Amino acid sequence: MGQEAGKYAGHGWYTLSGDVNSDMVRRVFDAVADMTEDHISTAHLLIQSNGGYVSDGICLYNYLSKLPIKFITYNAGAVASIAVTLFLAGAERYASSTARFMVHKSHASAPHGARPDALRIIVEGLQADDARTEAILRQHVQLEEQHWRIHAYSDLHLTAAEALGVGMVHGVTDFIPPAGQRVCNI
Repeated sequence: MGQEAGKYAGHGWYTLSGDVNSDMVRRVFDAVADMTEDHISTAHLLIQSNGGYVSDGICLYNYLSKLPIKFITYNAGAVASIAVTLFLAGAERYASSTARFMVHKSHASAPHGARPDALRIIVEGLQADDARTEAILRQHVQLEEQHWRIHAYSDLHLTAAEALGVGMVHGVTDFIPPAGQRVCNI
């Protein structure tokens, strides 16, 4: 038991689920404050999310990927839309064999009766969001041309094995906290 506990000194296990939004950002900020207080050097983070707001996802990506804590991210079910960008903050990334990923372009609904100038602003915002998320995706993942063609017009779904093939994950393995280790829900 003593050797096992020593092996994981400085490690922490966490789960994060739900919509990527300002509430999730606040929860992650609070959790990281606790991690630093607890002297966590490596955080194992299981993410379950179908996405949310682009700016909140990019904020979390930038924050987690620059901290002096090594984040290891896991997908045990579904990581989709902007949650993929959040997932990519992991220095190491893993997925269960039955997990899936989904990436797509940004989308929005135009208000009823919107004028052309208002529509242009919406389109420009979506294009800016797509440029930001695609830059992060290209930094970490080597999608094949066929994947980019699908991504251009539709949802791109990847299994864990496909994600491994394009470098989205470093391995196909489960989130398994060691016996006796506390798991915190963020």
